[in-house]
Amino acid sequence: MAQIHNQQNLPTVLVTKTIQFYAEYQAMDELGVPTEQDCGKGEAAGWPLLSIERARKGGLVDQIVAAITGMVARRELCVGTKMPSVRQFAKCNGVSTFTVVESYDRLVTLGLLSSRRGSGYFVARQDVPATLLPLPQHAIPSVIDALTPDLYSGASDALPVGAGWLPPDWYGEDTILDAVRHAMRIPANRLRGYGHPLGFPSLRQHMASVLSDELYPVEAEQILLTHGATHAFDLILRTLTKPGDTVLVEDPGYSNLLSLIRHHGCVPVGIPRGENGLDMEALAEQARTAQPKLMFVNTVLQNPLGTSLTHAQAHRLLALAEQFDFWLVEDDIYRELTPRGEASLAAMDGLRRVIRVGSFSKTLSPVLRVGSISASNSLLPELLRVKMLAGLTTSEINERAVFHAITARPYRRMVDKLASQLEAGRARTMDNLAAAGLAPVATPRGGMFVSAGWNCPPTPEHNGKAIADLALKSGILLSPNEFFMLRPSPTIWFRFNAAYSDGPQLRQFLQSVRPC
Repeated sequence: MAQIHNQQNLPTVLVTKTIQFYAEYQAMDELGVPTEQDCGKGEAAGWPLLSIERARKGGLVDQIVAAITGMVARRELCVGTKMPSVRQFAKCNGVSTFTVVESYDRLVTLGLLSSRRGSGYFVARQDVPATLLPLPQHAIPSVIDALTPDLYSGASDALPVGAGWLPPDWYGEDTILDAVRHAMRIPANRLRGYGHPLGFPSLRQHMASVLSDELYPVEAEQILLTHGATHAFDLILRTLTKPGDTVLVEDPGYSNLLSLIRHHGCVPVGIPRGENGLDMEALAEQARTAQPKLMFVNTVLQNPLGTSLTHAQAHRLLALAEQFDFWLVEDDIYRELTPRGEASLAAMDGLRRVIRVGSFSKTLSPVLRVGSISASNSLLPELLRVKMLAGLTTSEINERAVFHAITARPYRRMVDKLASQLEAGRARTMDNLAAAGLAPVATPRGGMFVSAGWNCPPTPEHNGKAIADLALKSGILLSPNEFFMLRPSPTIWFRFNAAYSDGPQLRQFLQSVRPC
């Protein structure tokens, strides 16, 4: 198999051709598909034809960036090497010039390329940090834990049954992309500073208007924008706790939150939550004995169970917080996927003792990373101070994109459609799981997740974590009950994403590992 090098013995060809494919390449050339002959002309002489697969998971820009990053890391491209021009690269690889411009710009941002006016693009560094190296395609980790990158990155080809994101085509892709393009047209004078410390004013004003109409009166100055809900939790813990403080959480509850609480040196104490909501007697006892500083709670569509608190339970929770003097952090990121009228701690309390956390990752896209904190006028300045100490401001471009998306006319219809798709997906998922012998831990009232499992006790050989590790080897990404619980679970169960859990691959795997 031949290898092609340029005059400076530059990169090795990524796509090798053998003689038996000669006729196929002649046909491709007649159809206008780029071949190595195209890449051997002009300033792109000797540049290899990259292996770009249009049907593969991941966009063209991601593939180009990954390929060039790998070439730099393998020393196939040296510092100072001139890259092909945008036009030549596009022609050589059969992609648009817009794709090449975006790829080169991203590589410049990563520090791998530099741009010289009038001269083009050049390789700028040889040492590639491990965090920039592309994962091998079809790479799947052998062991899973609550912070497995593939649970969040979307880079793996494993079926994301346990992931927290939805398929891109379930969101309003056109609305989101249009909003991102609009946000990129940011006024030049806004490029000087870091952005408003509270976050993009127009977005906060719009959020205040919507929340005031639908839930509780709030001013724009009571809203602090964050890099998603997890960033909001971090700021709240930094502001209100110190090492050794007790923090109440739902058990089961959001897995990352448990790790975050421990990271801050606090002690998480679980309050059982099930089909009928929180165990209020256990909560009262823990509040009396542990003297918690605060409690995190999903009022509606709780992660991972998908259940919601009743109004009576919400009132009891507020009364206990008042009696034992602790803050309530309402994780409210699924609110838009519920019908109006569900219980809201922030609405009942008026932000006196409740801090509300919101996010747009479930209705727009997790990539945008825009969340929010709504809090009292007395607490918000300290939250703002901690935000600036930890990272100054948040991305105004992301916040502008969210603002344009949620103020666009199709947004409400898009959310309604998303809720309908999730309802249908949950029904199909529950049928599929029942066929594999699994029963729901709780009947979800809506949202993305169904938690279900087998009614048998875990053993060292057969438990959720062990089964999830086996699933990875079969190309399935599962989230076992161990991720979500502080106390040992009496049964083996998993959290299933309703968008990915209705197919035969999952059903056949679960049937093959059924422990009882």
